[in-house]
Amino acid sequence: MHEVVLFGHIIVLVYWLGADLGVFYASRFVIDPDVPPAGRAVAAKILHVVDLSPRICLILALPTGVALMALDQRGEDVFGGWPLAAVVVGSLGWLALMLGAFYGQPGRRTDLVRLTDTVVRVVLVVVLTVAALYGAFADEPFGVETQAGWLAGKVFAYAVCIAGGLGIRAVMRPLGPALGAVVAGRGTADDERVVATTIRAAVPWVFLVWAAVLVAAFLGVVKPGAA
Repeated sequence: MHEVVLFGHIIVLVYWLGADLGVFYASRFVIDPDVPPAGRAVAAKILHVVDLSPRICLILALPTGVALMALDQRGEDVFGGWPLAAVVVGSLGWLALMLGAFYGQPGRRTDLVRLTDTVVRVVLVVVLTVAALYGAFADEPFGVETQAGWLAGKVFAYAVCIAGGLGIRAVMRPLGPALGAVVAGRGTADDERVVATTIRAAVPWVFLVWAAVLVAAFLGVVKPGAA
């Protein structure tokens, strides 16, 4: 079972970064004014659909990661049983929120779902950061006697990924109306400016998420300092 969950955790990483690269590449065509509106509309649609994969993988990284800890003899007493079940159920609920926000039609209900999803992410960033600090400085974090600094770093890197996603959401908020006008062929110079500056403003956050994913993967594989 450990090998199966480990495979799933790796697949999450692959589809997270792979799809994110596709989104990043498609965004280059969206902001290019030399591309005809029809081409920019196709690029925007590809960007939107492919972006669902990293959104899903961000969430699935949590239950698969905790399951790996629960299946390890050093973590089974802490994360096995009801803690693992709680994380899996909570992650499925979070996934449902994300999908509801992604596919929901504009309106009060969808706005509430998006707000709830945002609150969940903010809470997770705080909780994971606190857990990472505890794991880094406690003598025997969660009862684990071996050196677990690498795990604390991985947990913090995951918190950074979630925070980076929130940063992307914040800077991308003005994009919708301007992009709609541009791909419909009625965009003004101001609309072009909003589309270009908004997407470019998201790039540092995207790079931050990529770096955090790679750091988490490195720490999970190498486990530096682990006894």
